[in-house]
Amino acid sequence: MKYKQSKSMFFIGITFLFTFSLLIGCGQSDEQTSLEETDGEKTSGGQETESQELIDVSHAMGTTTIEEKPERIVTLYQGATDAAVAFGIKPVGIVESWREQPIYEYLRDDLTDVPIVGQETQPNMEEIHKLDPDLIIASQLRHEEIYDQLSAIAPTVMHETVFEFKETVELMGEAMMEEDKAAELLNEWDSRVANLQDKLESTYSDEWPFHVSVLNFRADHARIYVTGFAGSILDELGFEGPKEITDDSQAVLKLTDKESITEMNADVFYLFMNDEKAAQKTYQEWTEHPLWDELDAVKADQVHRVDEVIWNMGGGITAANLMLDDISDRLEIQE
Repeated sequence: MKYKQSKSMFFIGITFLFTFSLLIGCGQSDEQTSLEETDGEKTSGGQETESQELIDVSHAMGTTTIEEKPERIVTLYQGATDAAVAFGIKPVGIVESWREQPIYEYLRDDLTDVPIVGQETQPNMEEIHKLDPDLIIASQLRHEEIYDQLSAIAPTVMHETVFEFKETVELMGEAMMEEDKAAELLNEWDSRVANLQDKLESTYSDEWPFHVSVLNFRADHARIYVTGFAGSILDELGFEGPKEITDDSQAVLKLTDKESITEMNADVFYLFMNDEKAAQKTYQEWTEHPLWDELDAVKADQVHRVDEVIWNMGGGITAANLMLDDISDRLEIQE
């Protein structure tokens, strides 16, 4: 009887030890599994973060992959530099301005000490490389031939032109991972345009819409800007083009003969020129011609000298908003 009890106790002990071992083993296995799962979640989380940051941006030259939010941006055309300021971003490098070198006055306060990396038509690759950018904003119109060189320095995106400011904002918003800010800028623009349209229609009623000509006097000729930067904004506001021009397929009309002054005819003129003596002489000679006095804008005293930088060279959403200010002031519209 004692033997049976001892034997029974032996088996109970063995069973207890075996069960305890299993429990320890399971505990370790569960702990290891839990750690592996945690590590897996961390890895997965990291991959998810990367996937959120890694984006493919379609642009004029194809598709560019951007792996993380850019912090060192180089802009290679005026409209992109202008847009960067609107985004509240200070580029690490920009190209020289066409006028008021090295930086347009309306952007100067926001771009203090930003290095110049050459001209828009000829960026300096060595200087760009020194800046160690993580994003380059360029234009197919200006930089198609150097796209591969730029892409070897940093991810590069290109817009087709240099003056379609809303598309520049959209492209930069996507590439800089600032799409919410891009939408905000464009919504504000749309709101301003709609408001100004309403004010123009209500103020001028039956006279609206005005025909408008954007004129530029140069050393040996005059130009009418039919489309382009200023033309597209005026069109969006509801202005119509010059009265004698029905074909707007040409962005710029070059007039070399004073007899073609009649082609300028419109209700309102916005004109600009540089300060060179030759351009001033052209302006004087053309505006003293008898045909000039027959133009509707001249007769209505609606000839406005405007800032060439804002109306033609800035090319970005900041300049576009300043242009709306100018139009409102000159046509006595309270926004």
